[in-house]
Amino acid sequence: MTEENYNYRTSPMFLRNQFKGEGKWNIPVISKVDLGLTPFDDQRLIGFDKIKTGKDEHYERIVHFFLYDYKFEDIWTKPDKYIDMLKKYKAVLSPDYSMYIEMNPVMQLYNTFRNRWVGAYLAEKGIKVIPTVSWGLENTFDFCFNGIEKGSTVAVSTYMVSEHGSHKDQKEFFLKGYNEMLKRIEPELVICYNTPFPEMEGNILFVDYDLSSWQHYGDDIGKSANTVFVEKFGAITNNSISENSKKKQIYGFVMPECFKGMGSAYGGKWQPKNELAERFLGKPGEIKRTSMPGKKGGYIAETKIGEDGRAVKERHYTTHDRTNHTNPHDHIFSWDPITGKPNPQHQIINYPEGSDVPEFKFRKDIDMSYISEELLKELEKKYPGEKINIITSCDNFDTISDFKWCINGGAEVEFCWKDIDYTITWFNGKVGICQVGHNETDREYDTVDELLTYKLATGETLKEVITQVEVTSRTL
Repeated sequence: MTEENYNYRTSPMFLRNQFKGEGKWNIPVISKVDLGLTPFDDQRLIGFDKIKTGKDEHYERIVHFFLYDYKFEDIWTKPDKYIDMLKKYKAVLSPDYSMYIEMNPVMQLYNTFRNRWVGAYLAEKGIKVIPTVSWGLENTFDFCFNGIEKGSTVAVSTYMVSEHGSHKDQKEFFLKGYNEMLKRIEPELVICYNTPFPEMEGNILFVDYDLSSWQHYGDDIGKSANTVFVEKFGAITNNSISENSKKKQIYGFVMPECFKGMGSAYGGKWQPKNELAERFLGKPGEIKRTSMPGKKGGYIAETKIGEDGRAVKERHYTTHDRTNHTNPHDHIFSWDPITGKPNPQHQIINYPEGSDVPEFKFRKDIDMSYISEELLKELEKKYPGEKINIITSCDNFDTISDFKWCINGGAEVEFCWKDIDYTITWFNGKVGICQVGHNETDREYDTVDELLTYKLATGETLKEVITQVEVTSRTL
């Protein structure tokens, strides 16, 4: 055996055995530190990815790792690289390696070990470290709270388990682990990233997620009218925020790209967030009618509800101004078995002129490709007692991710940019876009990322303006 091989296999960075451990897995222990924090302190946080460059000077803040794991993998592989840099800050939260419930239990154990090992290593180098606590299902309780001294200040995040748009919250899962943490660790203070659930007990220092976005990085209180404020509350007791708790406005530095942590890696189960999405759920066998918005008056969509109360098929009485769509055309629905999200297939069923259109609900003698007061009265007369859900407007795209999720889900979208109308649809597994009334501008793409490169008539790419366009119709 060579000296090089011997040194490698006996290296502490290979063995990771230099710290006193707790439990049968010898999870390294992060010693308790006293920072003198209270629920009313103006404590600010900053993401590890923002300090890695060495150019940041917000040293009064606490460094956090509420980020995707790849953004801080090198704190595990090369911790010495960051020691001098981290020493400048008030304290450091131990790295929040993911504990998703879908992960193999061995990976959850490994990530708990890494969380505590890095914390213990930084503490040994003279850095004040606050343990970040995450958990999985109850099978992780045997190890996920190890390595933290009783009475320590700890940090948790409710972001990944909170309700977001069409995702339900995972509150029951979170509270089961949170209450177990309170029982085992008895923390002196809990730093909570994102809004605490009302049921959370303990001495909680709250940093608001929505008001602590990167747009406000570098703001100082009183510098401008745009300063971000975060409301912190005192102890939460009896399932509600104590009425006599002091309430103080401060600001934080938690970055919005922190879509990771614990709970399900897929987020909470799907739930309809608006009337547009509610049409996908109903009584078994029901046909739901929706007046969909559109630049030219909109159109009627019929949604057939299956035996499990979820949509199985939808008919659109419009061509969406595309030559490869007929009026009407059908969409077949599937549902994601993990997230429960509706997925209209990327194939449509066309009915060319002269072909037999299977009976869906309405009679063929009613033109439903243009919504008008006369049409709605005619439908009410022919089908008394049957409700038409009228959607008058639809949401614009707040982010590129929102757009990509919508289109990848099989949606058909119409939008206006600088007084020019465009339409996006799927056909034969490809996503197409064109300027309404100008078929020569039609382009088809294999992926949504390719679609975003489409150049509009005004010279911009779709990616450059998609969060600024006026969405006149969208089916998801």
